[in-house]
Amino acid sequence: MRWLIRIVIVSVCVAVASSPAAAWWDAGHMQIAYLAYKKLDDTVKDKADALLKLNTDYPKWTAGAPDEKTAKLYAFIHAATWADDIKTKPYGYARDAVTSPTAGQNIGYSDHYQHAYWHYKDVNFSPDGTSWPASDPVDLVTQLKLMIAALPASSNASDDVRSYDLAWILHLVGDAHQPLHAVSRFTQSIPKGDSGGNAESVIPATGETVILHAYWDRMFGGYTSSFGAVFDADNKDGLGSVAVNETSAQISDPDAWIQESAEIAKQFVYAPPIGLDKTSVLLTRDYETNARAVARKQAALAAVRLANLLNAALK
Repeated sequence: MRWLIRIVIVSVCVAVASSPAAAWWDAGHMQIAYLAYKKLDDTVKDKADALLKLNTDYPKWTAGAPDEKTAKLYAFIHAATWADDIKTKPYGYARDAVTSPTAGQNIGYSDHYQHAYWHYKDVNFSPDGTSWPASDPVDLVTQLKLMIAALPASSNASDDVRSYDLAWILHLVGDAHQPLHAVSRFTQSIPKGDSGGNAESVIPATGETVILHAYWDRMFGGYTSSFGAVFDADNKDGLGSVAVNETSAQISDPDAWIQESAEIAKQFVYAPPIGLDKTSVLLTRDYETNARAVARKQAALAAVRLANLLNAALK
């Protein structure tokens, strides 16, 4: 994901911190992972757990689990945030550029770069004819395809690489279904592009001013525990209650996921009252209602597609 601005809510002002925001934030990624886990074959769950144990965060992910079965679940859920966690100072992972010679590598845990550009793929567009630059050579789709290909044991990739890839896959499938991780809008007022809604700000019904991207990211809440993600997803009106179209769920091409997300962004994210410039706009009830419905549908779809992906790759 881009180096985004994390929103700190203070009155009706825009206040920002230096940390990057995460697509769907922790709560969204963890709920997606939980719903996917419920659909995994038992043998796939065991294989996934064996791979995740190679991550040095495994003890942290499983802390407080009452038994081995729950520990496997907690590890899987929490691993979905690892690709964002490594952007924080304690991990010591370095920032790097998409133009770096190592940008498209897949070498496992010896890779200590954050690779922020792996979290999105911009489908550039302009509603007013503004031109845009060429696409980046490395992005969410190029890396996700590389990692999916390496995940099966038959790929001959090392377990270290496969573990690293699994942690990334758990996260990137969620990213691919966040509409603003699939698009960048160019207008005469924003000629360099909005980086997936990071140039615009909005005022929701809560009254504070937030970056448009962060407004969509926070749909499922912020930081949570694995237990909290399970509780929220299984709640009567939680993410687990959202119906998923089975035909759509069978689509396995990450390029198709991104194109879907980009079209959703054009239709719902940049819908009125969102304007063509950086002026903060007051969101309408219709906009917010549609946004919540779209976010829930996309996250639920991501969970089913993630489960299908893993059942096929780790069977």
